[in-house]
Amino acid sequence: MSEEKKGGIEIPTSWRIKRYYLYAAVTVIALVLPWITVDGNHFFLLSFDKLKLHLAFIQFDMQELYLMPFLLMIMFLGIFGMTVMGGRVFCGWVCPQTVFRVIYRDLIETKILGLRKRIKNKQQEPDMSKTENKVKKVIAILLWTLLSLIAGADFLWYFVPPEDFFAYLSNPSEHMTLIGSVIGIAVFLVYDIIFLKENFCVYVCPYSRVQSVLYDDHTVMALYNPHRGGGIYDEHHNKLFTKQKDLQAVEAAAECTTCESCVTVCPTHIDIRKGLQLECINCLECVDACTTVMGKLGKESLVTWSSDYEIIDQKGKTQYFRPKILAYIGLLVGLAIILGMMGSTKEHMLLNINKENRLYSVTKGPDSTVIVDNAYEFLLQNTENQKLKYFFEVIPPKGMEGKITIAKPSSAFTAVPGIKKKKIVVLRTTELLVENDRQDTVIPITIRAYALGHEDKIVVFRNSTFTFPRLDIIQSAE
Repeated sequence: MSEEKKGGIEIPTSWRIKRYYLYAAVTVIALVLPWITVDGNHFFLLSFDKLKLHLAFIQFDMQELYLMPFLLMIMFLGIFGMTVMGGRVFCGWVCPQTVFRVIYRDLIETKILGLRKRIKNKQQEPDMSKTENKVKKVIAILLWTLLSLIAGADFLWYFVPPEDFFAYLSNPSEHMTLIGSVIGIAVFLVYDIIFLKENFCVYVCPYSRVQSVLYDDHTVMALYNPHRGGGIYDEHHNKLFTKQKDLQAVEAAAECTTCESCVTVCPTHIDIRKGLQLECINCLECVDACTTVMGKLGKESLVTWSSDYEIIDQKGKTQYFRPKILAYIGLLVGLAIILGMMGSTKEHMLLNINKENRLYSVTKGPDSTVIVDNAYEFLLQNTENQKLKYFFEVIPPKGMEGKITIAKPSSAFTAVPGIKKKKIVVLRTTELLVENDRQDTVIPITIRAYALGHEDKIVVFRNSTFTFPRLDIIQSAE
């Protein structure tokens, strides 16, 4: 990026512009990602309608939601680790609240409509006594309402995929919950972004209360350097000086010009010279303001993105990769590996086997052979995106191969995606498997279920049992 020289000091591209680039990238990704599919699967989709979870273009059934806790742990640990290292940087650089406020305040109100005169003055509200400004305000609200509806729809696309979303909108009377959700989100965003504004960050968001617990001496944040700039406030945060000459009369070496550019540009209406404040969202607008002013004087900025250890305590350089940060990185890597391993073992069909209450039935065949049947209820679900045919295979213990067979169903059956299929399965033997005259014998077996034509990929194994009656029951049936 190009750099500008002022008074011999190189001024890099402002943090505000860098944030704009990141906001644009995040916005495009959020809008485009729901539309991208691989083999009909989305990158992330939690569908309560179809009871499916799509993750990294792999489809999981709701019974496989054991992956969600790992996703949530990765998200929260990532935000906490980000806070320990970079303060409230999530709020200033990623949080949708901040992104939406920048779109509304900086783009719509300032750049498009000219309702605000300067992006760098966020303290001065527009003069609403003028008719022209009132018209512009109404236009701004209408524009943001439209964008809020798009944002609400985009949010729901991660729960209702776009291909279903627009199909549902064509029949609104049967999908009022969906329509109400979009409208509800839009109404909240209009109130939040236009009327509540940064008060949401200051008073509503719980993250600002949590962050102070996570900070340490090496946490990086926007900091004013009182050793160079001078003490503008006392230890009780009472303002001591409003003019540079008064400040320099007490501290001759003080460099702060008391221009208050760092104050007027702050979206949360704080004075960074007071020190650490919960309201600071690390947007670094104050750093840009001071860099510009001090750059004209040929000096380095008094407000920098650094740590208490380096700026306030002046004990040395900030340690970025300290034990606490390495622990967060280790936990995140470990959770990602576990999530990857669990996701890679996804079963391409779901199968639950329940044995019927009656242990067995004993009948006599036409050739006087004794038939022992065990009945089961198989609950199978096709988790693929196509109709498939399924069948089963019995794997008995060693020495009993071929002696337990499937009596019912006699042929493969079809299961459509997303619908649970219940089948009554009867396993049969005409062999004398066990000679026990005292009690029934429970024989461990394995059921191999598979999709015809996809035996290598779509296959699951389930352990079950086959109950063989005691010898006197067999003899009485002969």
